[in-house]
Amino acid sequence: MNQLQMVDLGNQYQKIKSEINQSIQQVLDTTSFINGEAVKRFEEELEAYLAVKYVIPCANGTDALQIALMALDLKPGDEVIVPAFTYVATAEVIALLGLVPVMIDVYDDDFNISVEEIKQAIGPKTKAIVPVHLFGQCAHLEAIMKIANEHGIAVIEDNAQAIGSDYYWSNGTKSKSGAIAHIGCTSFFPSKNLGCYGDGGAIFTNDDQLAQKITMIANHGQSKRYYHDVVGVNSRLDSIQAAVLSIKLKHLDEYASARVAAADYYDQAFNNINSIITPFRNKHSSHVFHQYTLRITDGRRDALKEYLDLKKIPCAIYYPVPLYEQKAFVAYRGQVTHLPITDQLCKEVISLPMHTELNPSLQNIIISEVLNFIN
Repeated sequence: MNQLQMVDLGNQYQKIKSEINQSIQQVLDTTSFINGEAVKRFEEELEAYLAVKYVIPCANGTDALQIALMALDLKPGDEVIVPAFTYVATAEVIALLGLVPVMIDVYDDDFNISVEEIKQAIGPKTKAIVPVHLFGQCAHLEAIMKIANEHGIAVIEDNAQAIGSDYYWSNGTKSKSGAIAHIGCTSFFPSKNLGCYGDGGAIFTNDDQLAQKITMIANHGQSKRYYHDVVGVNSRLDSIQAAVLSIKLKHLDEYASARVAAADYYDQAFNNINSIITPFRNKHSSHVFHQYTLRITDGRRDALKEYLDLKKIPCAIYYPVPLYEQKAFVAYRGQVTHLPITDQLCKEVISLPMHTELNPSLQNIIISEVLNFIN
């Protein structure tokens, strides 16, 4: 039972130990710990992988979102549309910058931000939309970008949970998530699909001017050393983390395939259970399964969580409280008193272990306990 973990980074490391250790050792040998060659190399590798013009590494995913917003020159009171069913960081940085997070509902199948609700939420103060690619698959970007371009609104992809996923356009082409909107952001937190061994993040764009400004903001607003053109922050990815990420990037597609295989195995066990809804797969996106999230529809989600905890089966609820009901955002909820789908999801979702080292033997233990409770 002690092998069961929500994310098994230890066994993942063991498989690439020699590659990781060698890459870290190179940084130690050069002693170039900040903005070293390892960082530049990782930038270029990730640019090539995403087919994006610019990758600007930073200290973490929250910083990535904040810097992206700072680069848009928004004014206090400007509104930014976000889903109400997501991690707090997405809205947190908006409020920190004196902007107004407008929290709206999501779809009940893929849990991503609703295009129809975006249309209803746009007003004269709307300056940006932050779709979150939740749990591993893309939001409806083609429609979102069309709306944004019609209204002159910027779009920032929160790609912390879906890096490596593909977006399929209606014309038959595809793009990597994070490289589609005006700006993309990601986190390299260790548990992410592409995670380092500490904190890290990055910002993506194909816009020359935005890239220049983002780079300056992330480095104290400097155009060159000691020349500060804008008010910025100090947010950088260190060389050791970049060295780790360079190795793990080579395995990212392999990791995604392992996650998909694990998700398919779960699906086979749960697909025909009346009170369980298994994860939906969009036609417009591949799914890289940052999380494997079930919906428990008979009102017993919390009881299932307690049962699995008792049986020492790892599980988690992402997210138990809608953003608009968090105490920190009471001042921003406006007239919103009920977002029906978000509210329902917060009562029903539960995530099971999902990582690259899962195998049927481990999954059978998890599945058995879930079914024991359900039945």
